[in-house]
Amino acid sequence: MPVHHLLMADDPAYAANRIQIENQAFAYEIGIAATERVGLTRIPVVVHVLFNTAAQNIGEDQVTSQIDVLNRDFRALNPDIDRVPEVWKPLVADSRIEFHLATEDPQGQPTDGITRTQTQNTQFNIRTNAAKHASSGGHDAWPDDRYLNLWVCPRIFDPRDSNEILGYAQFPGGPAATDGVVIGHRFFGTTGTASAPFNGGRTATHEVGHWLNLLHIWGDDDNGCNGSDLVADTPNSGGPNFQTPAFPRLSCSNGPDGDMFVNYMDYTDDKSMFMFTRGQVARMEATLDSARSSFNSA
Repeated sequence: MPVHHLLMADDPAYAANRIQIENQAFAYEIGIAATERVGLTRIPVVVHVLFNTAAQNIGEDQVTSQIDVLNRDFRALNPDIDRVPEVWKPLVADSRIEFHLATEDPQGQPTDGITRTQTQNTQFNIRTNAAKHASSGGHDAWPDDRYLNLWVCPRIFDPRDSNEILGYAQFPGGPAATDGVVIGHRFFGTTGTASAPFNGGRTATHEVGHWLNLLHIWGDDDNGCNGSDLVADTPNSGGPNFQTPAFPRLSCSNGPDGDMFVNYMDYTDDKSMFMFTRGQVARMEATLDSARSSFNSA
């Protein structure tokens, strides 16, 4: 959200694009428009590995473990999906989106879908998007209409409080040069340097959800109970949930079922999030039919 707010303040084109994108999403949400997408959307991914030490130069197995998680989670094929509380199981939805490492680079040359850049940086500032530019120790984005850019880096921080964060994404409608997702290497994939409780690959699932225009389920209203993620089938919650809550977790007078903390767009530990809803899939479909329509033929 800090990245979104900066762009809204500084980039009039982004603000105008967001209005268009949200109008389309609203039409899909209320059922006056529907996707014409047939079959699966397959999205080529490039993973830009940024490393300061040899240990941070994550292996191919860690990268592929993350792609595997994305494919299971976005197709509702994750083995832990049976842990969704009974009341929400009818809402579980398959987005019909799959991901694969790119096999061709922007110049048409063969690639394994991974770039590797040794950097002098030990951490990357979310407000300068340093990870996304070679000039600041990162790697330039590949064309955002052809690839989902994932940057994996040593450490990500927000200079407002200097705290480390797991990752961040750019919503659709923003500048091509900064479009994509950034994740710390300890929160990426399921093996290698991935560390509990964020070694289930769900940080990327959450952030790619943002890249496809999903909002946090509590609506980012500073615990005010007045926010909305603009999706009708995700109950409003008072704020983010952390760690491993027990069902039901009540807030904002949302009993008897409470917060949908098992949703990928909450902040719980990886082992406690299992689902996207039908309404969230409708938002993703609206995005794939508009701002990210180039991927429908990928």
